[in-house]
Amino acid sequence: MVTLDVRSLTVPVGIVRVLEVVLSCISFSLAAAQGNSSSSYWAWSMFTWCFCFVVTLLVLVLEFTSLHSKMPISWDDFTTAFAMLATLMVLAASIIYPTFFACPNCSKAIGATAISCLCFIMYAVEVGLTRARPGEISGFLSTVPGLMKVLEAFVACIIFICLSPDQYNRYAGLQWCVAVYCLCFIFALIIILFTICRLLSLFPFPFDKVLTCYNVLAVLMYMTAVVIWPLYSFKNNPRPAGCQHCPWDSLVVVSFMTCINLIVYIVDTAYSVRLVFFVTPS
Repeated sequence: MVTLDVRSLTVPVGIVRVLEVVLSCISFSLAAAQGNSSSSYWAWSMFTWCFCFVVTLLVLVLEFTSLHSKMPISWDDFTTAFAMLATLMVLAASIIYPTFFACPNCSKAIGATAISCLCFIMYAVEVGLTRARPGEISGFLSTVPGLMKVLEAFVACIIFICLSPDQYNRYAGLQWCVAVYCLCFIFALIIILFTICRLLSLFPFPFDKVLTCYNVLAVLMYMTAVVIWPLYSFKNNPRPAGCQHCPWDSLVVVSFMTCINLIVYIVDTAYSVRLVFFVTPS
């Protein structure tokens, strides 16, 4: 039997989600009214706003009808992970869209960018509201290490978008870097999916120990990628004359994102080591 929970729309998280639905819809509509493009960056921005609108609306409907309690997943982990992912996606869209499609006379594009920035703030607020506080009993993805796993997977996705086979097939070192990106992404995705589907009990060893060992290994692997990728990517490969958003720029983005993910993994490792070895359970 379906019961309506009006309170789900009046609590702070519910109000923020309603605003997210409205803002993402407005951003999508303004960008569509401005005009379409065959560029993958335009497609990414439109997909981001549409995806966030649909999933957030679905979350609202499921919580309003109390159907979320019948779903065979960890609902808190799912909503927290999605809020973190949406925050990152909308932030990326808020930067990418105006970079390529906004101009002083493009009022709709400027409006879409401004509304998208507000939408990003709303999703960031939701992450802050749903994140587990110290001492609270909550799902893994509601904790700082869990949110970092979502961030690590997202940064890896940005790296994959910028990769091209003709860029990394030239040297074995670059292929090693791609292997690092893939392996770390796959393991982060497994952790996220296992958490949402409540399958962490299938790990044959204590989950916190497995996570700490993985983080240490990921840091070491990313340290090699931070050195090897730019070393071989820019070897005998100067920036082409007149390059404006050319494939050479993608090499720079991959180098930058590799450094970002290394920093995230280092912070994640430090946090995990602290929780496992220096914080005694009460």
